[in-house]
Amino acid sequence: MRDEVITQDLPLPLPSVDNEAFYRAAQRGELCFQRCSECRRWRHYPRPVCPECASTRFAWERASGRGEVYTWTIVHGPTLPAFRDRLPYNVIDVLTDEGLHFQSELLDCPLDEIEAGMRVEAVFVPVNDEITLVKFRRAR
Repeated sequence: MRDEVITQDLPLPLPSVDNEAFYRAAQRGELCFQRCSECRRWRHYPRPVCPECASTRFAWERASGRGEVYTWTIVHGPTLPAFRDRLPYNVIDVLTDEGLHFQSELLDCPLDEIEAGMRVEAVFVPVNDEITLVKFRRAR
């Protein structure tokens, strides 16, 4: 699912050799993570070596885009001035169905309704020609 374009001038992630494939997949509306070609362990954050078996062989594979809220926080004071107009906002830690933790934001959910175990699904928010952010909504 794709969401509306973010027009606010916020700091953005910088694609690198390690994460460029992640952002290309997000532009296609896909949540992809690295998966070790040797031990088959999923991994996030992207990196060149498997933390389980030290293999340098991996592939980018499409994940389900689904998971559950593991934990969360409500931010009442900005960490950067660019976020001042968004206060308060949530930051969630999603435990994906693949067993990875992924930090993001839960959209379209009152702050007092966020709870551990809530099923969520990825949505893709284009920011510009290079960056599409992965956010979440309550699963249908």
